[in-house]
Amino acid sequence: MAREVTHDDDGPAILDESDMGDDGKIYVCQCGLSDTQPLCDGSHNATADEADGIVYKYGDDDADGERRAIDKIVYDEE
Repeated sequence: MAREVTHDDDGPAILDESDMGDDGKIYVCQCGLSDTQPLCDGSHNATADEADGIVYKYGDDDADGERRAIDKIVYDEE
């Protein structure tokens, strides 16, 4: 499974102790759908039934957005 996610940020995120959860860990989003980027908000639960070998796009890069299979990830040419 893979996802096309559009990112607008162009710099690093600085994490510190205030980003830690109650268990003392910092959870970084890897699915690309979190509303609290770069931190995980549990949005990855929407990806649980994605099939291997298919690239998905979620509407507005939101876990609640319509999920559709796409042929491939398209990169903008500069």
